[in-house]
Amino acid sequence: MTSSPPYLAGNFAPVTEELTAHDLPVTGQIPPELTGWYLRNGPNPQAAAARHWFAGDGMVHGVRIENGRAVSYRNRWVRTSTFTDGARGYGETGERNLTAGVANTHVIRHAGRTLALVETSYPYELTRELDTVGPYDFDGALRTAMTAHPKTCPVTGELHFFGYEVVGEPFLTYHRADADGTLLLSRPIDVPAATMQHDFNLTAEHVVFMDLPVVFDLASAVAGDGMPFRWSDDYQARLGVLRRDDPFGEVRWFPIDPCYVFHSLNAHDEPGRIVLYVMRYAELWRGTSDGFDRSTLWRWTIDLTTGTVTEEQLDDRNAEFPRVDDRLTGLDARFGHAAVSGDSGALIRYDLHTGGQTAHEFGPGRIPGEAAFAPADQNPGGPGYLMTYVYNAETDRSDLAILYAGDVAAEPVATIHLPRRVPFGFHGSWLADR
Repeated sequence: MTSSPPYLAGNFAPVTEELTAHDLPVTGQIPPELTGWYLRNGPNPQAAAARHWFAGDGMVHGVRIENGRAVSYRNRWVRTSTFTDGARGYGETGERNLTAGVANTHVIRHAGRTLALVETSYPYELTRELDTVGPYDFDGALRTAMTAHPKTCPVTGELHFFGYEVVGEPFLTYHRADADGTLLLSRPIDVPAATMQHDFNLTAEHVVFMDLPVVFDLASAVAGDGMPFRWSDDYQARLGVLRRDDPFGEVRWFPIDPCYVFHSLNAHDEPGRIVLYVMRYAELWRGTSDGFDRSTLWRWTIDLTTGTVTEEQLDDRNAEFPRVDDRLTGLDARFGHAAVSGDSGALIRYDLHTGGQTAHEFGPGRIPGEAAFAPADQNPGGPGYLMTYVYNAETDRSDLAILYAGDVAAEPVATIHLPRRVPFGFHGSWLADR
């Protein structure tokens, strides 16, 4: 008798039904200033044959909040061409199908469109009710896949993103779209090999790429052996800096110690340097892609004059899924947040100016996911709330917890009780009504 792999067991296991439930029960009081959708994406394979947790079909779970009420919950698969027709990203002769993908990693809004993202294909547009409209390619202008971690500039409203490729050059392409959704530029970035670039960094003046030693592995891809990337001792870890005001100019490369980063917390400019906050792994996927090492918060400071990078570990707690107030993306945000999983979960609030931190400890068997920041007013960096799905192993159900960010250790201001468990997943957004 064979057992299920870990990513198909417990709360990693998929749910089999799409539900809609109304008038959800609430403990506490939902802040009346919150009106909109909390959406979170994650893998939910329709068949149990997914080769890795990262490969399951995308499912978006959403809670609608209006005037202090939890109006509804719904979950819907993202109906990509892979989901509906079994489409594959590459044909037998190597032709690329950018509509083929699982759209399972993130869900954002830009230029009035709600987009489900994965880094290997085009985005998929969703309706307000989470039905699938179809693939979105910026009116035919996008010719590469799109990262699941685009960055919206809070000053210009521009969407900055990239796409990486594993079969042929260019292995990396940088893109920029304006606030209305028009793709303004696509610029190849010269890198020596196909590496897994999951995230990147944006500041007011720079774009910073992370070219790290997790390299495409053809043998693993052919064998269907988990994720087709492996750690390389021979590939130089480095950061690539591009000026935003010269998007076709030189990319300056800065070597760093070998490591891997799935997720950046934030980045900002200082005179003569760039400061980045990242969740750093000492290494990833040496020989197999079955598991993950510890990741902790680090600060990288790029000195643009000396050409060097100072690397500092800021915390020793194993954490992931970092977020800031999105209105401070690329600016000097004082606070950031990250999730701790394991047998007893927590949310950490980092004070990036003082080095201090506080945490909300959910307790044994209660595991939070990524926490999105929901502003309480129109002032970037002002008061707000953290919203996250929390799985309760004792009841095998999930709640949407809403915590006041300014006193994260306190009890949630509201807990919205969902009609079912929400499987562990990846990233999401608070999409306030305009």
